[in-house]
Amino acid sequence: MSIETAISALRNLLEDRLSTNKTVRDQHGQNEAYFPVTPPDAVAFPTSTQEVAQIVKICAEHDCPIVAYGTGTSLEGHQLAIRGGINLDMSRMDKVLAIHDADMDVVVQPGVTRIQLNDDLRATGLFFPVDPGANASLGGMAATRASGTTAVRYGTMRENVLALEVVLADGRIIRTGTRAKKSSTGYDLTKLFVGSEGTLGIITELTLRLQGQPEAISAATCCFDAIDDAVKTVIATIQTGIPMARIELVDAKTAHGFNLYAGTDLPEKPHLFVEFHGSETGVAEQAELFGEIVAEHGGAEFVWTTRTEDRNALWKMRHNAYYAQVALEPGLSSGATDICVPISRLSEAIDFAVAEGERLNLTVLVLGHVGDGNFHCTISFDPEDAKQYGRVQEFIHNLNRTALRLDGTVSGEHGIGAGKMKYMQEEHGEALSVMRALKQALDPQNLMNPGKVIP
Repeated sequence: MSIETAISALRNLLEDRLSTNKTVRDQHGQNEAYFPVTPPDAVAFPTSTQEVAQIVKICAEHDCPIVAYGTGTSLEGHQLAIRGGINLDMSRMDKVLAIHDADMDVVVQPGVTRIQLNDDLRATGLFFPVDPGANASLGGMAATRASGTTAVRYGTMRENVLALEVVLADGRIIRTGTRAKKSSTGYDLTKLFVGSEGTLGIITELTLRLQGQPEAISAATCCFDAIDDAVKTVIATIQTGIPMARIELVDAKTAHGFNLYAGTDLPEKPHLFVEFHGSETGVAEQAELFGEIVAEHGGAEFVWTTRTEDRNALWKMRHNAYYAQVALEPGLSSGATDICVPISRLSEAIDFAVAEGERLNLTVLVLGHVGDGNFHCTISFDPEDAKQYGRVQEFIHNLNRTALRLDGTVSGEHGIGAGKMKYMQEEHGEALSVMRALKQALDPQNLMNPGKVIP
């Protein structure tokens, strides 16, 4: 391996769009999880697919690792160059290439963010529905198979990516899929790269499915005396078939944190935050049915709104749960983890998370996209306190093992990255050897985001 030689060759290609500046490198070594700062040896800023292919060929020639970088918002260290090498910062590939409103799809470069895309779509009456909270890049969202608050209605990135352009580890450029809504030709390579976390190739173009803006939207909050009542409400709602656009759970500690940081006056109890999309009549019917289920399970403080400003404030508060954690434990760091279980096992999984946090004397907030069985735990800790950090790791480990025991997965949307690889064998069994074979076939030098996903 000769990273220095690769950097020299890349400088000849990119000139000032290759940076070895310490500040730039440190910026790309940051993360929103609990991993230490891990700067790459250099950061490249490509502007085209052809340039990405040239970069990859140079790195392959010199055995230099390559890690794609979007906006740096992933939560399992996906974008960290843990074995050194080049961060491929895709932020300058940020163009919306084509909007096909009649076909309800769009073609974008990977550096386009979801908010930027929806701003560009506003005049068409269409929108891109996947909302992980952060203003993530669409390339990064595809690579990590992101989802979020709207997945219960519109699906995850897996359901919303129609086609990709990908640069492979040897510099070849391939296209997977087409703009057609379905196909039965050959292996589904699009789905292979969605969720591969940059370990099989670099996404340089995406074709995405769009949705029509709903005629009417309403949102509501309601609280419960016990988290189990809120979860039972979610289960009954899903089983009844009410087409929820969002159905989010926050526990009592999170509600308290929201009041501290956002100045709200939520009852400090478990809450559901919900949203309905559809026609005026349809939304009213959905809301009425949901209200009946809430009442059956002891819900109270039912507050509805159709005002855009109120809805935006509600979801901004939910997405900014990190600040609720900070408000509860000022001066401490915050880590996050997630699991996903069959919805019938959701109550058991959440009860375990709450009890385990109390047993380990940790401040743990429980919140998440419970409509599809996915929830998150955020945990306050002092990174200088080794014993406390050990309890955080114990909590995460025991939660992951519980997810597997309940026929679930160790991550519904955060992904594997560097943080959850040790559970891959237990979750996938012999299928992990198939994943290794795919990795070996597509990246025999192990240059594409090495040290992630595949142990």
